[in-house]
Amino acid sequence: MAIDLVTRREWGARQPRGAYGRLGSTRGVKVHYTGGHVSPDIVGDHARCVALVRSIQNHHMDGNGWIDVGYSVLVCPHRKVFEGRGPNHLPAANGSGLNSGHYAVLGLVGSTGFTQPTDDVLHGILDAVEYLRDKGGAGDEIKGHRDGYSTDCPGGPLYAWVRRGAPRPGGGPTDPPEPHPSFPGRVLKYPPVMVGEDVRTWQRQMRRRGWDLDVDGLYGEASRDACRAFQREKGLSATGAVNRATWQATWEEPVT
Repeated sequence: MAIDLVTRREWGARQPRGAYGRLGSTRGVKVHYTGGHVSPDIVGDHARCVALVRSIQNHHMDGNGWIDVGYSVLVCPHRKVFEGRGPNHLPAANGSGLNSGHYAVLGLVGSTGFTQPTDDVLHGILDAVEYLRDKGGAGDEIKGHRDGYSTDCPGGPLYAWVRRGAPRPGGGPTDPPEPHPSFPGRVLKYPPVMVGEDVRTWQRQMRRRGWDLDVDGLYGEASRDACRAFQREKGLSATGAVNRATWQATWEEPVT
């Protein structure tokens, strides 16, 4: 399904009060929720979604003093993606010093009321991620706002989905499974530092599983320690080396 984008003009956005900072690319996106009460009635009434998006922009501009709504895009329970600051523009919602690393994607769920994201909210967030990758150079990471910032955002249910790797609900043709890369034929270990695209591939998958690990293609101390902790979690021999069993588990074992 192509993205169902609601442009700023269509949702009646106010004009920004200044120029956005420029973003050429990011490591990925951070997922947010509203942090307040969201009426469950929005699930059956899209007009309430539009009104909520406008109220969020008003709060950010008039309450926070920001030049515009802080999010890159906002997603409602009707699988519609509202244009916020948009691709290639610096968001404001991730926290001081953190906005240049990730785009900010809001799911219109709250801390009370409508708290459990529906499948269409999750699909919409992933539609938004694909849009930001295509138009804004967003990287592979899908993280929660609380990753690296002290907050409850994006709430328990939405963060649990992020921690599971942000899968498409239901799978099927809208969610083709990622090919399982074959074991590269060498054990990744440290010391010494090992370098290669196979290291980068493993690190990227670990990041997707929720591990705080740089995807730099360098298998050093941080990669070894993350590997060792992962092996303990999955009942593998905790050697800190990515052998065939550990490589396969990185893709095949469920996220906990």
